[in-house]
Amino acid sequence: MTIKSDRWIRQMSQEHRMIEPFEPYQVREREGQRVVSFGTSSYGYDVRCAPEFKIFTNINSAVVDPKDFQRNSFVDFTGDVCIIPPNSFALARTVEYFRIPRDVLVICLGKSTYARCGIIVNVTPLEPEWEGHVTLEFSNTTPLPAKIYANEGVAQMLFFQSDEACQTSYADRGGKYQGQRGVTLPQA
Repeated sequence: MTIKSDRWIRQMSQEHRMIEPFEPYQVREREGQRVVSFGTSSYGYDVRCAPEFKIFTNINSAVVDPKDFQRNSFVDFTGDVCIIPPNSFALARTVEYFRIPRDVLVICLGKSTYARCGIIVNVTPLEPEWEGHVTLEFSNTTPLPAKIYANEGVAQMLFFQSDEACQTSYADRGGKYQGQRGVTLPQA
């Protein structure tokens, strides 16, 4: 397995629509304002967070159960800046829509800018032939409210290509998160 470079990411996105919308270079400034960087980096792609959030709340005193997740455990919010309460989390999605090739596995890592503020980004791997918007989870590990900026960089995707295609892809299995759009809650 080898990690893929900026050249490969550009080629796959421009010729095969692997990432849409696609930014071929790092963007650090927009309309004269500094932003948390996004776009193609040396060996990865920095994704942006869309302005759609689901902020976790304990107002209904629900038990967090991945087999029976209570939708009313979240408050929906739309905006350019999401405030996550102390020791809580929010779900969001990428601006980008992904189409992963059959011989590629993608790993997501949080950006250091957020990590240095105690904000952890968690995403599971993007499996071969998965496609959709990536649901992101932001954990605020601090005792203070934390900001997440929409339409700016939040995490980096690393692309690993195998020397052979897998026998059974995510699409072959009919994975439950295939083709997801928007922020997708847990499905049992």
